[in-house]
Amino acid sequence: MRHRLRDPVTGLLFVLPMLVLFLIFRIFPTLGAAGMSLTNWNIGGEWSFTGADNYARLVNDPNFWSSLRATLVYTVIYVPLVMAVSLGTALLLNSIVFMRGLFRGILFLPYVTSFVFAGIIWRWIYEFDGLINGLLAKLDLGPVAFMERSELVLPALALVSCWKGFGYSMLILLAGLKAIPGSYLEAAKVDGAGPWQRFRGITLPLLKPALFFVLVIETIASFQVFDTIYVMTGGGPAKASYTLIYGIFERGFRFWEFGYAATWGMVLFAIVLVISLIQRRFVGRENT
Repeated sequence: MRHRLRDPVTGLLFVLPMLVLFLIFRIFPTLGAAGMSLTNWNIGGEWSFTGADNYARLVNDPNFWSSLRATLVYTVIYVPLVMAVSLGTALLLNSIVFMRGLFRGILFLPYVTSFVFAGIIWRWIYEFDGLINGLLAKLDLGPVAFMERSELVLPALALVSCWKGFGYSMLILLAGLKAIPGSYLEAAKVDGAGPWQRFRGITLPLLKPALFFVLVIETIASFQVFDTIYVMTGGGPAKASYTLIYGIFERGFRFWEFGYAATWGMVLFAIVLVISLIQRRFVGRENT
C-alpha cells in the first residue's frame, strides 16, 4: 500500500504550489462572486442578502441581452478567423526550413504587445485619415467608417484581436504538427497522395487534439474580450460593441453595483461552461 501511494503523493507534492495558487486566485474568487451575486453589495462595503433578485433583474435587463448578442456575434466572427490564421501560419512555419526561428518570433511578436498599444495603433489604422482609408483613397474608393458603423465595428475588433492573439494558438498548433511522425507523410507521398490529400487524411486527424484545445481557449477568450473594446470603442457606437465583460465593468466600476456585476459574471461563467461542454461533447470527445 505504501509503495502504491508513493507515486500519487509525490506527484501531488509537485503540483501542490500551483494547486494552492489556483484555489486562491480562481476557485475562491469564483465562490465569492457567486455569494456576492445574491447581495446588493456596493462600493461602501454595505450589503444585504437579496436572494435571486439580481437574477430576476438581469432577465428583464435589455442591456444584458444586447451585450449577450454582441458577444455571440463577436465570437462567431473571431473564433473561425483566429483558428484559420493560426492553422495557416503554423502550416507555413512547419514547412519553412531557412530562418524558421526568426519568422516564428516575428509572427509571435503581436501576442506580447500591449493590448492598449495595439488598440491605439489599430484605432489610427481604422480612422478616416488612417492607413486603410488611405489605401482605399488611392483606389478611388470612399472612406469607410469602421469604428462608427454598427455593422462593421465587431468585425473590425475581431480582426484586431486576431492579429493580437493568434501567436499563442499558432505555437500550440505548430507543436502539434511537429508531433506528427514524418514517416506517415512520406509514406502517403510515395503512394501518390497530393498535398491536400495528405493534409486531409493525415495532418488534420492527428492534429485534432491541438485544434480542440485551441478552439476551447479561443472561444473563452472571445467571451472575455475587454481591452480592445475599452481602448477602441468604449462599447459603441450605439452599444454595438457592448459585450458582456464590458457590461460587467460598467456595472461594477461605473455604477458601483458589485452585487449585480457579480450576477453578470456568474451568468457569463455558466454560458462559457455550457459552450465548453458542448464543444467537448461534439468536437473533442475522442481527443481528450
